[in-house]
Amino acid sequence: MKMPKILILLLFILSPAFLEAQELDRNQLINDLKYLSSDELEGRAPLSTGSKKAQAYIKERFSSLGLFSQFDDYTQYFSFGEENKVENAANIVAFVPGQESEKIIVITAHYDHLGVKDGKIYNGTDDNASGTAALLAFAEFFSKNPPKHSMLFAALDAEERGLQGAKALVKDFPFSMDQVLLNINMDMISRNDQNEIYASGTKHYPSLKSILESASRGEKVSLKFGHDLPNTGHDDWTNASDHAAFHAKGIPFVYFGVEDHADYHRHTDTFEKVNQDFYFNTVKLIKRCAVELDANLPL
Repeated sequence: MKMPKILILLLFILSPAFLEAQELDRNQLINDLKYLSSDELEGRAPLSTGSKKAQAYIKERFSSLGLFSQFDDYTQYFSFGEENKVENAANIVAFVPGQESEKIIVITAHYDHLGVKDGKIYNGTDDNASGTAALLAFAEFFSKNPPKHSMLFAALDAEERGLQGAKALVKDFPFSMDQVLLNINMDMISRNDQNEIYASGTKHYPSLKSILESASRGEKVSLKFGHDLPNTGHDDWTNASDHAAFHAKGIPFVYFGVEDHADYHRHTDTFEKVNQDFYFNTVKLIKRCAVELDANLPL
């Protein structure tokens, strides 16, 4: 007996592949990555014209999703430095309330990079327009698929100047820090020739590993663990990016990142070097991890 066309259509619509396709907008993700790492933004150094353009773009994306923030115009201004003090650096922050819990998962990615040096633009596509574009994708996903826990999305400034944006966010957090359950940090997630991404932090917080392992099954990108063993020097990423500010407060973290490549902190870290299939599949993997963490962590 032939299956009715309407039933075939329903089975297609409810299939995992179709649902996955609806969850993340690949074109939007790639367009966000391309713009945030374009020459127009001149490497997004703190306080630069390019940085302000990046801020405006991120705020517009948050606003278009109808997100609100505990900070006026989504912006947490902060200053840092003793000599050559930098004033009015800016974190861009949005919030999605939880359906079942007042506990908060903080999702972070720094949008700043190195700016212009010796006439060359350091676009910072992988480091870290890639994480910032993914953060925007997750803000859209969770605004349409409300999480159990509240989620705070923070595009952080001045990471390249000593994790200053993350330190400022933790210092002036808009809720009690006791409410923060987890930090998911993304920094360099768009390039890897081995088709793999690392989730660092489970050595410190081993209860997270089984959730991540379960979430990664069947994904097109391989999820690896490590780079979090104490006393291993540069190979230990525990304090390598913005998650360090949360870890210093005893807040569990998962840091998603690739290992260094030849274009790290060079003007050759450009959009053209990105494997777009790898990047999209990596963002899907991290999104699935975030969903599973939200589902399985205590309320």
